[in-house]
Amino acid sequence: MVTERQAPRVERQGSSAEARGDRPGLLERWGTFLFRFRDFLFPVVIVATIALSRPQFPRGSRTADLWLDLVGILVALAGQALRITVIGYRYIQRGGRNRRVHADDLVTGGVFALSRNPLYVGNILVLFGLFIIWNAPLVYLVCVPFTVIGYRGIVAAEEAFLSRKFGEAYDEYCRTVNRWIPDFRKFRAAVEGIPFNWRRVVLKEYGSWTSWISTAGVMIIAESLFTAPYGESAFLTNAMVALLAVVLAAYLVVRWLKLTKRLRA
Repeated sequence: MVTERQAPRVERQGSSAEARGDRPGLLERWGTFLFRFRDFLFPVVIVATIALSRPQFPRGSRTADLWLDLVGILVALAGQALRITVIGYRYIQRGGRNRRVHADDLVTGGVFALSRNPLYVGNILVLFGLFIIWNAPLVYLVCVPFTVIGYRGIVAAEEAFLSRKFGEAYDEYCRTVNRWIPDFRKFRAAVEGIPFNWRRVVLKEYGSWTSWISTAGVMIIAESLFTAPYGESAFLTNAMVALLAVVLAAYLVVRWLKLTKRLRA
């Protein structure tokens, strides 16, 4: 069995093969393609799958489904909290350059001292939270493997690039830091002396949390209307509509503050 800390050595061999001119592996090529088009492909695949599926209530119980919705919300909030923590302490540009993997520096501080891909872990948790809320077999069959394999491929492409560019420094980083699961036992030491930047969090994340909270709200409204007529689910539906209005208003305010440069990181 290959452990988390053993994995980088295997990956380093693959990267060296590429450096010699060998063709990158299938996973890396998929990751390179997905990196370029992820802003389009992820939403299209996930939204289309949700639109073509129907939520299932555990044992046919709407009450049980509401508890499942709560679990999904908590999972998504955990992912958002992780993203906020990462960005607040040490921001890293994951969009690449010209839709290709790129990095000027090897970032190893802040939460990146606990996990090599904490932002992606946060993304996966947010998406899994939404999948749990919708709770449709088709979503689990399509979106879960698409998300897992997609991010694994993107990480493979990034690791190959970083290994070529930073060499032994990156290999050492891989040997001491997990690829996925953050080691929060080292959290205090990792963020010591680093100020938390709330302005940067708001400016970088307001679009992300608007998207997933709005999606969750629409899902819960749809579930309610699937279950019963509006008159029987009016309270929950109206509460979600009010939440969506607040989220949209907050988005517009932050957007205005950013465009007018009244709020800067």
